[in-house]
Amino acid sequence: MLKVLFVAIATSWVLCLGLIFFKHAHAHLTTDHVGSGPQKMHHGATPRIGGVPIFAGLLVGMTILYFGEWHINSLPFIGAILPVWIAGITEDLTKKVSPFKRLIAAFVSALIGMWLLDAKLVRLGLPLLDHFLASYIVFNALLVMLGVGGITHAMNIIDGFNGLAGVVVVMILSALAYVSYQVNDIFLLGQCIALLGATIGFLFWNYPKGTIFAGDGGAYLWGFMVAEICVMLVYRNPSVSPLFPLLLVIYPVWETIFSIYRRKVIRGLPAGLPDAIHLHSLVYKRMVRHMIGSKEAEHMIKRNSLTAPYLWGLAAFSIIPAAMCWSNTPMIVFFMCVFILCYCTFYAMIVRFKIKRWMTVGDSKDCSVDKEHVASKV
Repeated sequence: MLKVLFVAIATSWVLCLGLIFFKHAHAHLTTDHVGSGPQKMHHGATPRIGGVPIFAGLLVGMTILYFGEWHINSLPFIGAILPVWIAGITEDLTKKVSPFKRLIAAFVSALIGMWLLDAKLVRLGLPLLDHFLASYIVFNALLVMLGVGGITHAMNIIDGFNGLAGVVVVMILSALAYVSYQVNDIFLLGQCIALLGATIGFLFWNYPKGTIFAGDGGAYLWGFMVAEICVMLVYRNPSVSPLFPLLLVIYPVWETIFSIYRRKVIRGLPAGLPDAIHLHSLVYKRMVRHMIGSKEAEHMIKRNSLTAPYLWGLAAFSIIPAAMCWSNTPMIVFFMCVFILCYCTFYAMIVRFKIKRWMTVGDSKDCSVDKEHVASKV
């Protein structure tokens, strides 16, 4: 598996380098410009087609899996991935694929996964619901579409700062690889290792400098692969708790649910309307105090890169317990409640300006820049 990991890393790394080095040739199609939306927190025009090298690294890793000693055939996985990945890449290139159309593509990929990979939901730990899942394939398909499509879209929601989604995916895949190894599921272990390598190769260029972004193609690829592996891990291995996947991905899922509630119920706005008050956006604005107001590239890049570690720590509050308690449903439920409480408390502290000084990043010089910025706004 080490060969799969390192070849996937090398492939993704080299292709990212090529896209960055020759970005002048494709900038008119592939770059993401600062200030072009409420969620843009970077400096300058940056290629946002990191989904291409990530997918290429994954394909090469899967090829090694097939021709290596395991003879693992990942072709069905590729077939299931293609619709949602193509939709994401098309959005990155044209900016004309709506979130609804990308969600439909995720639903299609989920149905293809049911057909080619037998990725079904057979148990959720609720007897009556499990009976319906086993008895009615249409009901099963609807829940698979909702679960896989929801996680796929949720991963795109948290892809807002350098390294944020990428490192969260690395942590999730590491936990999935660990549990796959524990239950001796070599097929899923191989998929985890291949995508892990492709993601690490991309992260070399994405964090901390942000010289290339994953874009919708990369984020939707991550989300779909993670969701499919989660569904298949529970389906293929009865010892894995049916709630293990939910605890594992609860950070992006809860971010999405909370965002819908915040927009629809609290603010009375459309659920899909982009805004800049996600948790990661508030951390950037109110907790990372490094050179606020400065428009210099070096300062903006550093502020961006200092944001993700806060959210990595939050995500670890669910991922580490999930890896430790993967077969213990009561403990998983407990840690899900703990995570939701921590998230809501953290969000409320930021919104109400209750953050302690030791929790922020910045110094006296930064504060002086902040005062000048506030004065200029007034």
